[in-house]
Amino acid sequence: MYGSNTVRLASRASRSSLTSYTSVRSIHLQTQRSISVTPLQSASVKARSAPALSFAQPASTTYRSFSSTTKMSAEKIKVANPVVEMDGDEMTRIIWQKIRDEMILPFVDLDIKYFDLGIEYRDKTDDKVTVDAAEAIKKYQVGIKCATITPDEARVKEFKLKKMWLSPNGTIRNILGGTVFREPIVLESIPRPVPGWTKPICIGRHAFGDQYRCQNFAVDKPGKFTMQFTPEDGGEPQKWDIFNFPNGGGVGLAMYNTNESISGFAHASFKMALDKNMPMYMTTKNTILKAYDGRFKDTFQEIYEKEYKADFEKKGLWYEHRLIDDMVAQAIKGEGGFVWACKNYDGDVQSDIVAQGFGSLGMMTSELITPDGQIMESEAAHGTVTRHYREHQKGNETSTNSVASIYAWTRGLAFRGKLDDNQELITFARELENACIESIDKDGVMTKDLALAIHGKNMKREHYVTTTGFLDHVRDKLKKKLSAQGIGAGKL
Repeated sequence: MYGSNTVRLASRASRSSLTSYTSVRSIHLQTQRSISVTPLQSASVKARSAPALSFAQPASTTYRSFSSTTKMSAEKIKVANPVVEMDGDEMTRIIWQKIRDEMILPFVDLDIKYFDLGIEYRDKTDDKVTVDAAEAIKKYQVGIKCATITPDEARVKEFKLKKMWLSPNGTIRNILGGTVFREPIVLESIPRPVPGWTKPICIGRHAFGDQYRCQNFAVDKPGKFTMQFTPEDGGEPQKWDIFNFPNGGGVGLAMYNTNESISGFAHASFKMALDKNMPMYMTTKNTILKAYDGRFKDTFQEIYEKEYKADFEKKGLWYEHRLIDDMVAQAIKGEGGFVWACKNYDGDVQSDIVAQGFGSLGMMTSELITPDGQIMESEAAHGTVTRHYREHQKGNETSTNSVASIYAWTRGLAFRGKLDDNQELITFARELENACIESIDKDGVMTKDLALAIHGKNMKREHYVTTTGFLDHVRDKLKKKLSAQGIGAGKL
């Protein structure tokens, strides 16, 4: 499906969201001339406009396009290969547009393969757009994702969905495989609920299988719950009697993982620890799940001994397996400064604990990296900020932390720069991150969540800025930082 006709690639995935934006531009393609935008007869989905930003409703088009080719294109950073952009929902969708249009495209000449993962378009395509986006990431190697809604029963009713679609993050992770690495964005000015943490903790979350790809059920009558494995080679099936449900029934679950995925998880984790020059811990509950978690423990140890132990010891680093409950206690007592490889569910939980322990759930990077280190998807490690979006819809003031969304862009672009050996792009990404940190730590410009962490009950309105106020400050600071170095847009 990914031939030379790149227009077809984006057009299917983009029509529904065009009505949410203020302008339509032409996109610069590496293999073709700039493509003109031609209108369709009618919009496919109603605009999810945002009153405070006064979004207009342009005509729908055959191609969702973002231009990085303007009169200043000669001054921009040239990027040789595309990135895949995945749009999202609610407040983060609004923030996402402003970041892209005001902090990325004015400086970077970039071919964007756009997919609308907003809940309405996922429903319209029967979630095929999510699968298409994941396949595009495999092709182009870099994906940059906005936060999205994972529907529950209430969301199904709210959006009149065909069904309760799976988490798009889970779908993408299961297609790409790999490990999700999450690390706090450390600020000096924000008090830490875990004050002893003086060094970053990088959580490596296995991004495949377990509860996130299981079958689960509920029954309301007595009966037998069994599990069976049938070998493809014609061997004798193995059957396990799990439980006899009494009157009233109960719930059941069956989950799995693969040797290949566990090995990939190990390789990605060891490589990350070496890259960050940190020791590494891997945690399970193998004392209870002797076969299941035991396979994780044994695989990690075998791969470490054969392929990574020498490199770790040269750097004065170490690897150790620990029980998850023991590790949690040790982590709270320690100073940080390690990579923590977690199974899928454990990583989901511990990454939020680490983020809050360093000050804010909104200050966390999230990068999915495949075992070979050649494919990466970055995202904001938080939700769509529904409560703020409801206020935004009413025309009320909001103060939403956008730092993690900005970092989703910077980490994706930096990885693109690493793959392409494009130091200019890497430098730009670093400068944008510095603009975020300095805005908060040096200028004292921050959103309400961070101000609350500092001032608590004594917080006043003058202690924080609005959603757009923070984004505008970071944008202006980025421009000043580049100008101070004698840099024009793209001349890095």
